[in-house]
Amino acid sequence: MNEADPAVTYTDGEVDVNDSTQRTLESMAAERYSRRQAMFRGAGATTMAFMGTGLLAACGDDDDDRGQISVTAGENAATSSGRVVNLTGTVTGLVGDTAPSWKQTSGPSATLMGTGSSVSFIAPAVATATDLVFTYTAVSTFGESASATTTIRVSPAALGFAAVAHFTGDAVVVPEGYTVTVVTRLGDPLAQGLAAYKNDGTDTDFDKRVGDHHDGLVYFGLSAAGGVDAASSTRGLLVQNHENITQKYLHAAAPSTGARLEAEVVKEMNCHGVSIVEYNDAGGRKWSYNQNSAFNRRITPFTPMDFHGPAAGSAMLRTQYSPEGTRGRGTINNCANGMTGWNTYLTCEENYAGYFRRDVSDDALRTPRELASLRRNGVASRTGSYSWSSANTTNTAIKRWNATISSATATSADDYRYEMNQMGWVVEIDPYNPNSTPRKRTALGRFGHEGAFVRVAADQKVGFYMGDDSGGEYLYKFVSAATWAAADANAADRLAIGDKYMDNGTLYAAVFNPDGTGAWKPLVYGQVPPRAPSTSYPDGYTFADQADICVNTRFAGDAVGATPMDRPEWTTGNPVTGEIYLTLTNNSGRSPTTTNAPNPRSYQNNPGTGSQGNPNGHIVRIREDGDTTSALTFRWDIYMFGVDRPTTRATRTSTSRA
Repeated sequence: MNEADPAVTYTDGEVDVNDSTQRTLESMAAERYSRRQAMFRGAGATTMAFMGTGLLAACGDDDDDRGQISVTAGENAATSSGRVVNLTGTVTGLVGDTAPSWKQTSGPSATLMGTGSSVSFIAPAVATATDLVFTYTAVSTFGESASATTTIRVSPAALGFAAVAHFTGDAVVVPEGYTVTVVTRLGDPLAQGLAAYKNDGTDTDFDKRVGDHHDGLVYFGLSAAGGVDAASSTRGLLVQNHENITQKYLHAAAPSTGARLEAEVVKEMNCHGVSIVEYNDAGGRKWSYNQNSAFNRRITPFTPMDFHGPAAGSAMLRTQYSPEGTRGRGTINNCANGMTGWNTYLTCEENYAGYFRRDVSDDALRTPRELASLRRNGVASRTGSYSWSSANTTNTAIKRWNATISSATATSADDYRYEMNQMGWVVEIDPYNPNSTPRKRTALGRFGHEGAFVRVAADQKVGFYMGDDSGGEYLYKFVSAATWAAADANAADRLAIGDKYMDNGTLYAAVFNPDGTGAWKPLVYGQVPPRAPSTSYPDGYTFADQADICVNTRFAGDAVGATPMDRPEWTTGNPVTGEIYLTLTNNSGRSPTTTNAPNPRSYQNNPGTGSQGNPNGHIVRIREDGDTTSALTFRWDIYMFGVDRPTTRATRTSTSRA
């Protein structure tokens, strides 16, 4: 080398002067090494040491069966809406770090439950036979994927089981293939550290235990993070009414008589109301409840409530507890219910009147209007259910069951003369917020509420359909002033959304015409005439304002000529057609001379014995004209008659009307 020449750095020939586009040996080796994941990620530095020999020899070519997987997604199948479908995929070969998974790739949306190779879904509602396609995918250890599909044909809903035979034994019988699980019972603890229910009459703390006489209930899905997830079928909140009690099971000895013991009264009151309980599926529909859940809650006759709507602040709601008439305590005789489109629960106060005591002396201190209202709503002079007000106590939550006016000089701020007006409402509860205060929605009227079916549809007002569960009472609906906004379904302040749709709107009572048509009569101040005088109400009844109509809704129904029905109970709707179904339980007071088109039966269940009436009830179907909640007219027919046994004979029936 000439010393004048520039210094030359040593090279072993790794100088890229070939412009060929062919792949290099190094790139192919690096790719193969990556795909094999360094001999399945197990060899570490040892693999690197043998890179030039053993590893390359082990790789072979792309047809090596260790780099291949195959999958199957199961046979195609058929089912019907509402049925549970299980999907199971299988894999042959070595699976990489990515777990096999299912995905729906065609058809009406179905929510897949579970993960991995085995998932399930509930077949969605369809009008005609519809195919749903699901794809099962797995990824090999080399990153290669393989998929397979299966098609599930879903037909419209149909009974998929054999009917249960008539059975009179003391047991729950379900169709073959179904099971029954008791998840919560009277007295089950709902708080951490609370002892199990002993069921010997010594248990206390029923404000933290499941109540008595389970009635209407609704399931609210919970996400893994504890938020709203309507699609969750493995974790959720069950909100349930507790309508009444069986007194003898609650006490160690016979219930006290005369002056009731305060501790007994507190226990009995707390067994009423509502429970909110978290439930979890451990897999395979194995449900249990979570005693320690932060969502668990009891709402009882002691729970603070707020009044909203036209009657809030009315003089007719003022009591010693709430002189301003905007607050109250608790809920009672909770029967059926409703679920809103914004994820709140509606509990309905039914036979509240019987819990109140009114001494005979009270009549002389009442105005004729007050006496008329008391009679129309069934608050008579009596001791009250379970004689709660007889307890020798200073606890005003117990004393309030005595609605007697305390003296001629007293005002409503001195006693509980209007306490009964604080009951008989639809109560809205946010099950996801244990710290929220329930709201009584007075715009929906006050009567013997059985339930409140909520119909939410795009570009329509929200409709609430409600029965007054007593013989000869009416069907009502409330239509919101606001049009439904889909974004409200996911609102964080759910009770504020309730304010929007339940505090402003129009209350109606139903008139059923003999020709199968019907009309909704608005119960709006200025449009409702005075109730005409009658033998029972010789002075009639003239309304003072909208609050008066809301408190005395039965009088308003009388005034507009609503059709007396045979105990209007549950209301529900068909989500596809929009049809409304009203169950009429029975009416022992229905005589042949008082039958009408929608209530056409009066007979003896066993000819020659028993009272005359409609002992077995029926179901009326309603379809709003234009299929809109705000319709003022509708069509109706009798969907089904009830019967006690095949030998029952009815002496008066009608044909269904289209």
